[in-house]
Amino acid sequence: MMAESLSSLTQTWLQWDQDPTTRAEIEKLRDSNATEELEKRLRNRIEFGTAGLRGRMAAGFSCMNSLTVIQASQGLAKFIRDKRSEIAASGVVIGHDARHNSARFAALAANAFIAQRIPVWFFKEEGPTPLVPFGVNHFRAAAGIMVTASHVGYKVYSSNGAQINRPEDGEIAQSILENLEPWPTAWAELQPSEYLRADSYQNLLPHYGKRVEEFTKTTVTDWQPPRPFVYTPLHGVGGLVLPNVCNSIGIHDFVSVTAQEKPDPDFPTVKFPNPEESGALNLAIQTADQEEKTLIIANDPDADRFAVAEKVGYVNLTSPPYSSLMCFHLDSETWYTMSGNHVGVLLASHILDSYDSGNDCSNLAVLTTTVSSSMLAKMAAAKGIQFTETLTGFKWMANVARDLEKEGKTVVFSYEEALGYMFPSVCYDKDGITAATVFLAAEAKWRAQGLTAYGKLQKLFTEFGHHETLNNYFRSPDPQLTSTLFQGIRGSSCLAEMKFGPFKILRWRDLTEGYDSSTPDKKPDLPEDPSSQMLTLWLDGGVRFTFRGSGTEPKVKFYIESCGESREDAVTAVCDAFLAIQEHWVQRFTPSMTYSKQLPTSSGHVLDLG
Repeated sequence: MMAESLSSLTQTWLQWDQDPTTRAEIEKLRDSNATEELEKRLRNRIEFGTAGLRGRMAAGFSCMNSLTVIQASQGLAKFIRDKRSEIAASGVVIGHDARHNSARFAALAANAFIAQRIPVWFFKEEGPTPLVPFGVNHFRAAAGIMVTASHVGYKVYSSNGAQINRPEDGEIAQSILENLEPWPTAWAELQPSEYLRADSYQNLLPHYGKRVEEFTKTTVTDWQPPRPFVYTPLHGVGGLVLPNVCNSIGIHDFVSVTAQEKPDPDFPTVKFPNPEESGALNLAIQTADQEEKTLIIANDPDADRFAVAEKVGYVNLTSPPYSSLMCFHLDSETWYTMSGNHVGVLLASHILDSYDSGNDCSNLAVLTTTVSSSMLAKMAAAKGIQFTETLTGFKWMANVARDLEKEGKTVVFSYEEALGYMFPSVCYDKDGITAATVFLAAEAKWRAQGLTAYGKLQKLFTEFGHHETLNNYFRSPDPQLTSTLFQGIRGSSCLAEMKFGPFKILRWRDLTEGYDSSTPDKKPDLPEDPSSQMLTLWLDGGVRFTFRGSGTEPKVKFYIESCGESREDAVTAVCDAFLAIQEHWVQRFTPSMTYSKQLPTSSGHVLDLG
């Protein structure tokens, strides 16, 4: 079959698109004969996967825009009507955050379901992502949709409150392809209807707040408020919910960052509104210093992620290893921003400590992903609690949690290193609101024990070994470059000889090709995925790292972890592993790949390769 001509693709777009802004974009490209850009915009469709749609916001079939949202919604609506007809009458929850076009995309999505006579639990108000999966379970809905700032996305939840996963995502993707042409009411303004539940958000919010409060207080025996703190929602929707939840729990002594407390899709005070990014908390730190507060908590713009910074003191620091390559950027009385792994093990410790160690905990389970710290596994083993590792992303962790529940397990906590934390007692996705209240409850408990959060973390390191991480990426603008790199690695001698730079390879796992050197049948214990690139190596000296191609960004990511008796030993091992990756893999097979010249480890050491 001959490929459709570019002029035909352009004509189809202009025939279907009724959004004046995106129509004008394509018309301008057509009139200026910008064929290369039109090819990028129109030739390939935005992929429905990773639990929904992700992409940059622009005109064209390959991007996030009104038309592609309509098409995805029509496909999902027909899938539910035809393949899930027994639960279609339960309706679909649709929410959105405060980014540009979120409210419009949510309304256009609602039209598709109403056209199929599927009720819509519609959130007129902008709100946090976790309210949608919470709402799916509360309303016993057939599905949920969240239009979110995270990677500019359209997240889809199944009837179990978890993000959709295989094979459901493939079936929905096929239904989308079968329903591309907008239906007669697709572009209409959202109107009152017997199928539109327009007051759903305000009805749901008190139930969510009560659930968060109840769960938070189950984690402590003697509830007390935390120390005074500063909060920033980074111009997102967390500021609309978390302060009220805190007040209802009895947490009143906090200050919000004034310039960032209201939603603003332009994010005027930060370069990139992600609390993982360097500098994102600068204004919060200024506020905390002015207010003489020593604790900062933050949400990302859709409030499904949570971050912590604490003012700590260092005295007589040991000179770090690799003095020619590294520096230590923390001084006495300075702000320490915790990594996702740090916050994850702190929350886990608090929750696990709420279970009496004298009781049988074998029915309990905790989860984390293959790129997160191995420390949680040790903490679970010490309590006799089941630990399960999953692939990256909460679509995996949430669905694995649901499967474990069917086996009679109670999953009490789950997290991933990218500042995401799940509490199944509240909802089956990462939840930055609940993470904040649970952390504050834990902070108050530790303070009563004479510990700061940082002090508690060091105590955990003493008990389970100092775990150091270095998570970053190489830039790979061309998917073929990523493929070349992984082909070179698989064809090299290091895996066959079980030797990697200065390290001996103890085990390696290839989830792309479904191989694990440690199992009797050489099959991995995690699902293989031929559509992605992912290798994990276990090395002598307590080092493990994962190397994977990103499914949403032009990057090859690496996640290195070591466990040593001291911070210095662990840092040394992490840096050795990175230098081996750089020398033996990247420079050998894809020398054109670039990377950040300064790579901070989780404790604040910086591997400076400038």
